[in-house]
Amino acid sequence: MKDIPDSTAGTDRSGSVETIRILLDPARPRGSNACSNKVPSMPDHPFYKRVLLKISGESFSSPGGFGIDANELRTISEEIVSAAQSGTQIAVVVGGGNMLRGADLSKRIDIDQSTADYMGMLGTIMNGMALKEAIETCGHQARVMSAIDVPAIAEPFIRKRAIRHFEKGRIIILVAGTGNPFFTTDTCASLRATELNVDILLKATKVDGIYDSDPAKNASATRYDVLSYQEALERQLGVMDLTALSMCMERNLPVVVFDFKQHGNIKRVIDGEPIGTLLTSAAEAAQPRSTPANRA
Repeated sequence: MKDIPDSTAGTDRSGSVETIRILLDPARPRGSNACSNKVPSMPDHPFYKRVLLKISGESFSSPGGFGIDANELRTISEEIVSAAQSGTQIAVVVGGGNMLRGADLSKRIDIDQSTADYMGMLGTIMNGMALKEAIETCGHQARVMSAIDVPAIAEPFIRKRAIRHFEKGRIIILVAGTGNPFFTTDTCASLRATELNVDILLKATKVDGIYDSDPAKNASATRYDVLSYQEALERQLGVMDLTALSMCMERNLPVVVFDFKQHGNIKRVIDGEPIGTLLTSAAEAAQPRSTPANRA
């Protein structure tokens, strides 16, 4: 699994220690009153019945930081729980870049990349454990399922067991990538989305979609509303790694790339609002984007 640039070297890790202290505090609030934006459950007819949400490891840390930031963790968990209120079944694949990037580590010190990638998988497990605790603090059941065997802290990923968790209304947190080195968590997200027969893969990022160039460097960059898999490959837009994107294209699995930092965006995407960029087949890309209004 690929993981962190060296930009985190020498950063203050006290935020991670504080987060762990909060999670382990026996006096911390749990249940339905623990989240600041807790909303009552309102089961209806969700636009998407089942989704997979991919969140990078860096999302768990403060900008430029390392480890798990308590505020970022709380925000992520509240957004996911809010989105789950519609009745949509949600699986979450978490990265580990806030802890370690295996590919980067293997270049900097004399560690075989396969070993470094396994170390990165352990980072995703730590993120998944923290996310589970935070989600359950919000009063929603969650389960951590791992691609590598760590029975003391996570269930093994077994497809039928995951489906059973969905049926019981639990949020599934998928950790340790594919369980194999040299594969990114984007590839893991595409693989698990296919295995679990989700309706759509949601790639949560810090930008509001896919652009024809880097919007941070080019003020004139244009955002795509809809883009075909083939266009993304031909233009080398860096949406996902080649393996992940090819898998989505082969299985005709739609992907929405969106800014999850904006409050409520995860729920908006799940409710069918046309935010971010939709990555889909050429035939679908040529049609108006599906919304609750035009689907009816």
